[in-house]
Amino acid sequence: MTTVTFMMAKDIEHDHGGDVALARVIFDIAAESFDLRAVCLSNHLTTGDAPRISADGRVIRVPKPPVLLPALIGSSLRTRRSVCHVRFDTDDLVRTVDDLDSDVFLAEHSYMAESYLRSTQVGRSELVINTVNSESLVWRLTRGLPGTVEARRILSDELRVARAASAIGTYDLEEAQFYRKRGCPSARWIDLTLPPATRAGGGLEIPRLVYMGTRDWPPNQEGFLEILRLWPRISDGIPDAELCIVGAPKPGATPPPLPEGVRDVGFVEDLDAFLGTCRALVAPIRTGGGVRVKLLDAASRGLPVVGTTAAIGSLEPVFGLTAYDDPDEFVERARAFLLDVDLARKEGTRIFEANAERWEQRIPHQAVEALLSRGPVPVDH
Repeated sequence: MTTVTFMMAKDIEHDHGGDVALARVIFDIAAESFDLRAVCLSNHLTTGDAPRISADGRVIRVPKPPVLLPALIGSSLRTRRSVCHVRFDTDDLVRTVDDLDSDVFLAEHSYMAESYLRSTQVGRSELVINTVNSESLVWRLTRGLPGTVEARRILSDELRVARAASAIGTYDLEEAQFYRKRGCPSARWIDLTLPPATRAGGGLEIPRLVYMGTRDWPPNQEGFLEILRLWPRISDGIPDAELCIVGAPKPGATPPPLPEGVRDVGFVEDLDAFLGTCRALVAPIRTGGGVRVKLLDAASRGLPVVGTTAAIGSLEPVFGLTAYDDPDEFVERARAFLLDVDLARKEGTRIFEANAERWEQRIPHQAVEALLSRGPVPVDH
């Protein structure tokens, strides 16, 4: 059986976030066909919260180095790589990769390929990259002038490591096409959806919408501020209308004033029960790579979605969604769910059944297996 090693910037057993959630889904799917392990950069090892090697031997932890900006800038200048890419390249990780016997190494995020490319595995095994999101795009759109400057260096790094890989997977069809046009013919869209979850829509008496996303990720913070701006228009004239914000706030950020009807609930202990009371997920994301996993989660539960093109991305045809980039159209669609509970139930049923059918047909499983086996790229992908 082919052995595959995931290389991750976070701890697959202890950390949270959209990228980890999707990595777990891919890991579980791949376990059906491959012998798996994961090498993770982990803060839980240095704090003593987790052992270096998990009890089943499938997770190997390497200390995640602290962010020391002067050292990162020095390393960036010396190696002519972006700060983003040198941040996750460590000698400990290189040594760990050197010692492993694996047929394939899957780098979760482009920057996780850097340590592999410095290891003795080059020429002995295959490198596959799951880009997860375009860091160059996020830096360019959310970090001002310094981000714009650094984004060009990140993009150069992303293309360099992609050209060294045997296969490249993306969560966006357009991103895969971007790589193929730039000399990476193996780039493909990972047609991934989630397994059916607890069905939402059990109690929709309250006209309630939900925005989800951990706000330490810039696109999520950007979307949070946008939905606060739109909410007074969405809720205008609708008695008892609610907007609930789920997810940890941006550390160190001054909380903005919340319009009437908005509740920042943070962490929700029983998410299944809570989402069952919401009529739709709203995602006015302007930068790609924001709450994409939240949309997949919503579909798996049968929770309707009101999202922009940046939020929905390649999921638009998958679930028959419509993107609402015009603020007036976004407001109108969100109001429709608040005003019509039957519409919310009908749309929820439709999206739930579409997601369940894809899982039953094993479309996500085929996509993951094709990526890790470096199979031919479909002509339309």
